[in-house]
Amino acid sequence: MKLPERPLRVTMVNKYYSPPHLGGVETVVRTLSEGLVEHAGARVRALVSNESGARLEETIGGVSVVRLPRQMALSSAPVAAGLPGALRDELRRRGPCGPEPPDVINLHAPYPWGELSFLQASPDVPSVVLYHSDIVRQRLLFRAYRPFLEQFLDRVDLIVTSSPNIVRSSELLAPRAEKCRVVPFGLPARRLTATPAVLRRAAELRAAHAGRRIVLFVGRLVYYKGVDVLVRAMLGVDADLVLIGRGPLEAELRELAWASGSAARLTFLGPQDDDELAAWYHAADVLCLPSVARSEAFGLVQIEAHAAGTPVVSTNLPTGVPYANRDGVTGFTVPPGDEAALAAALARLLGDDELRARLGAQAQARALRELTVPRMVAGTLDVYAEATARHAARAAATPRGRCSARRRRA
Repeated sequence: MKLPERPLRVTMVNKYYSPPHLGGVETVVRTLSEGLVEHAGARVRALVSNESGARLEETIGGVSVVRLPRQMALSSAPVAAGLPGALRDELRRRGPCGPEPPDVINLHAPYPWGELSFLQASPDVPSVVLYHSDIVRQRLLFRAYRPFLEQFLDRVDLIVTSSPNIVRSSELLAPRAEKCRVVPFGLPARRLTATPAVLRRAAELRAAHAGRRIVLFVGRLVYYKGVDVLVRAMLGVDADLVLIGRGPLEAELRELAWASGSAARLTFLGPQDDDELAAWYHAADVLCLPSVARSEAFGLVQIEAHAAGTPVVSTNLPTGVPYANRDGVTGFTVPPGDEAALAAALARLLGDDELRARLGAQAQARALRELTVPRMVAGTLDVYAEATARHAARAAATPRGRCSARRRRA
């Protein structure tokens, strides 16, 4: 079954939407949503939670964003009581020319309230979930949530992941491998274009470090990023470390830097705008993503660095992290939590100009060839088409569906 000839209507469901929310999932949701608008002419609505009790509707990058009132949050997951009703309202949505229900609902998991709301609303529409990662740390929540999540995964038509590694390593997805499809994340490369202004700023940043090598980290300062491992590893690396991001572990990391004697070579910066971040990717010699838990599902910052021609040292987690950064091709991967191996990999890259240039060039070529927004959109459209066909076949196989089909033929 093909997708409709008219503009495709897609409803996204996630916890939050960027801006103002920063995070890997929010970045993917926005990139995919705007990519569907730009490259497929789709009409996309995003149902997400607001940070307050107010309802807000706005258009961002051609995407209609509906921020529903939030009543509370459980383990950082917002609860918007109006989400089940909003999903039902999507089926009754009308436009100037008549009914305009979505052709596909694309959910993003894990989001416990989103999955529960979908099960409660039970919309009779082709459905896809982009499964970003397993729940790793909130074990008590997961035990209570798992039966609903399993029911949800069985209910949706198809499951999308960013790499085959996640399907193999997840105890929830491996038994459902038949309905899993891999669509690697794409990067809006224009954000990292080496414009004259970006290159001038990159030169200024390098000059400020007086010719010393620069190791860059970009991300939230949270436990699963493993930044503490990187700070300790830097004791054996002759370079400066720049950390871009904020998070609950910042004070602890500052104390660790002072205690370990690396504070003089460490710079803490808050989140940067696109131009400044692009300049840092071009200024850095190496990006390091030292993540230690499966909560790190892909590591978008890796392909951002690759697009700028900067190689990466990351960890060989059983997720999409080593899929995004291929060992010996676009950088190096080391065991999670291994300070000595991390220091050795960083020192090897920083000490070999030819190797660093070669891996950086290979990384850039792969990012611009394979990990692009148009490729992500094309892969997603293929999944939507298959989900639509599966949904129709499943509906026709039910008694209610067979009766409806007979009435249509009559």
